[in-house]
Amino acid sequence: MERPAPALPPYEPLSEDLDMDKLPRSAVVTVEPQPQPPPRDHLVWSLCTTLYANFCCLGFLAFVFSVKSRDRKLLGDFSGALSYGSTAKYLNITALLLNILLVILIIALLASGTITFIRYNNQFTDHTYLGST
Repeated sequence: MERPAPALPPYEPLSEDLDMDKLPRSAVVTVEPQPQPPPRDHLVWSLCTTLYANFCCLGFLAFVFSVKSRDRKLLGDFSGALSYGSTAKYLNITALLLNILLVILIIALLASGTITFIRYNNQFTDHTYLGST
């Protein structure tokens, strides 16, 4: 009967009387799951929305939720950070869409007002010229 070879720690040299073929062939590989990236807090986007497009204070609310999300992320509460971050994202999107609609409305009102003013001005000048002859 053959006796099993003794297991040696990896830092000790192998003795002369041991053969490598008789040692057990096993390896332990520890696989750690990749860490998930932290949730986004949209702080810069909220700051820009607050400063440049603060329609109905939605930009300021988005900024508040972004700061809350960053605080939660620093504390390690990723679910709370994800919740606050998504709220900030939706507030930013809503403020952006409302501001785009507001700009389109202002452009339409200016264009229609300009067209109305030109028509009124042309009509007034036509009556002035006709009345003087």
